[in-house]
Amino acid sequence: MEYRKIENNGDELSILGYGCMRYPNKNGSIDYKRTEKQIMTAIENGVNYFDTAYLYPGSEKTLGKILKNNNMREKVKIADKMPALTAKNSEKMDEIFENQLNRLQTDYIDYYMIHNLIQFEDWEKLKKNGILEFVDEEKKKGRIINFGFSFHGNLHHFKKIIDDYNWEFTMIQYNYVDENYQAGRVGLEYADSKGVGVIIMEPLRGGMLVDKLPKNAQKYIEDFNIKRSPGEWALRWVWNHPAVKVVLSGMNEEKEMLEKVKEEFKSKIKIDCTSCAYCMPCPRGVDIPTCFSSYNDKSMFGGFKPVGMYVFATDDKSAAYKCKGCRVCEGKCPQDIAIVDELKNVSKTMDRWYFRTIGKIVKFIMYR
Repeated sequence: MEYRKIENNGDELSILGYGCMRYPNKNGSIDYKRTEKQIMTAIENGVNYFDTAYLYPGSEKTLGKILKNNNMREKVKIADKMPALTAKNSEKMDEIFENQLNRLQTDYIDYYMIHNLIQFEDWEKLKKNGILEFVDEEKKKGRIINFGFSFHGNLHHFKKIIDDYNWEFTMIQYNYVDENYQAGRVGLEYADSKGVGVIIMEPLRGGMLVDKLPKNAQKYIEDFNIKRSPGEWALRWVWNHPAVKVVLSGMNEEKEMLEKVKEEFKSKIKIDCTSCAYCMPCPRGVDIPTCFSSYNDKSMFGGFKPVGMYVFATDDKSAAYKCKGCRVCEGKCPQDIAIVDELKNVSKTMDRWYFRTIGKIVKFIMYR
């Protein structure tokens, strides 16, 4: 196992972390024995970073039990998350955090983050709710070691959040298809330039870069002179970036092959938007980069997930249907995109009433 160093705290983290969102399942519940075997095998092979969250059913409790029973707590770093929309006041933050410590059977959390920041306004609201006072107090007690945030918005909001606080780390989505999606490569390098450690999620795009490749993309990989699985190619692409601080060699020809694979995905892109956010702010509050990236996501990968992410990210306030056609944005776009027309196309696909109704129901259940 190779390790990368987080410069601002000196931690050596395994280049491969263990995501605890989905454990092996049996008869509708977590299969403890299989999960324990997987986690222990990961630790034995050098994995030392385990990522869980308050909203992952049974995840914290299972991880805590396994680490406790096998005396492994001090050998690993635990990352956990507080849901942004639930942290409404200091009392609620205290309640959630105490529950997390109890579930994990630990006295501290190594990497604690706000779960799923999307807009700078989300962070502003959390500050008003007392998040900074909560974190400062828990850091003094030694119960939070490092503080960060996971992010699913656009580059404009990501930079504003990074600049607003002395973060130890952040977690962003990044893979060879999503190089310009959400925070993207520019956000990765920007965070690194500020000394913020960057953790990568979705390097395999939820498995889509493994078992749902277009036929031509699959053939490029199969015909390449170096034989590796699609998953390994995807991981090597991420690790090859200096900001991720993992050193790999011999990537020149490999990059050419992956460029061909990437082109297969890009051929399905509807709008050639790089999420630069020069079009922002919109007078009507439309989050144009998020609207376009979600629409492209839907076209490339299909399924309900891109729509769900879009509904959560725009929350009726910044959705495509809010556009009134003023075209202020179009004069700012370096890609010369017909933004108003494209927003209409986005709205036809993504703003259907039943999508938004389902989104509101899910939000109510999750954050009531």
